[in-house]
Amino acid sequence: MDFSDVEDVAIALYDSRPDTDPLQVRFTDLLNWVLELEGFTGKREESNEGKLEAIQMAWFEEWKDNQG
Repeated sequence: MDFSDVEDVAIALYDSRPDTDPLQVRFTDLLNWVLELEGFTGKREESNEGKLEAIQMAWFEEWKDNQG
């Protein structure tokens, strides 16, 4: 899993932090959390604002879909 696997990363983030509103997360924290995911092989220097925003929006959709 790397930065191109947006949906998989989003699901993994939701699974690891289900009570976190993704829109309240700073990109610096988001990047660190992504890099800490089990099975994530991407490197810090491969990230950029566009990739992080795509991950954040996919995570938000996952989070929103699971709110009761």
